[in-house]
Amino acid sequence: MERIPNAVYTKNLPYRISAAFCGSPFIGKTDDPHRAFYRTATFAMQIFRLHIVHAEEEPDSLSALQIILAHRILAPASRMILHAYQNVNRPKGLIVKNVLKVTLKGSNVILCANSDAIRVLKEYGHKGTTEVIPDEGVDTDFFKPSKTQDSPDHFSVMFAGRFVPEKGLDILFHANKLLNRDFRLLMVGTGPEEHELRLMTEELDIKKHITLLGSHKPAEMPFFINQADVLVFPSRSSYVWKEQYGRVLLEAMACKVSVFGSDNGAIPEVVDDGGLLFQENNAEELANCLRHLIDVPWFCKELGEKGYKRANTLFSQREIARKTVEFYRKVASQ
Repeated sequence: MERIPNAVYTKNLPYRISAAFCGSPFIGKTDDPHRAFYRTATFAMQIFRLHIVHAEEEPDSLSALQIILAHRILAPASRMILHAYQNVNRPKGLIVKNVLKVTLKGSNVILCANSDAIRVLKEYGHKGTTEVIPDEGVDTDFFKPSKTQDSPDHFSVMFAGRFVPEKGLDILFHANKLLNRDFRLLMVGTGPEEHELRLMTEELDIKKHITLLGSHKPAEMPFFINQADVLVFPSRSSYVWKEQYGRVLLEAMACKVSVFGSDNGAIPEVVDDGGLLFQENNAEELANCLRHLIDVPWFCKELGEKGYKRANTLFSQREIARKTVEFYRKVASQ
């Protein structure tokens, strides 16, 4: 039985906007919405007289196709919005190409998490409206400065994420070998490369600098981030992927922790003047950035202040919500 959703109304609008919440599990490959369907036929669209249907699904996914078809039958007069993160035009089979053809034709607007996603949509043939508004911001009430010690014994560098090749952790380790500074590297996460990385710390003789902290719940991340002076994000491209957002960068910036990352994917858009960038796969350039942050404390602190301002003014949940509501106003008035 389909559960009737609740409605939440926003105030101070020239018309009422209702947001429907309806729990529905997946059928199929549940950890991949590209290959799964929702266990519903209507998404409760028949309950409201809708002006906008906003589905945070990629256009090439089966779940997006399902929502588009329900929208076409149950709410054809409303505006249809999809969301796109994908910033690489990956090879696609015939089925995926046909899914894309239907979803792009059936959507009026596609919101994108990065500017490259707009380029990819144009390559797909999408001629509708696109705009860069991420579907998630950083919770600045949760991620905020909270240093536990004023004078740490060592300069602390942090990486948080999956231990996989595209995160460039081997480049980070080689940069640490070049650094020749007293520091510690805190690594939060786990993944298939963990064993190889442990071996690499011994081969490069950098084991004394590195602490593997394992994976932790999201609720614990502000504590760990606030132990660091700098958060580094050395992602690298593959033929099917490049960084689409880099949320942990924003979490660190919101904690007033200095950040720097590679020039991969959406990282430059997120960081901009709130951090440093280095060429991806370039261990020497990474080491130079880190050396400068260690050797010039006032610059490191100033960078943290800039990142903090950027995260709060452009990427907080409140700001993302404000931008989304303003966009709804524009779309609903068309």
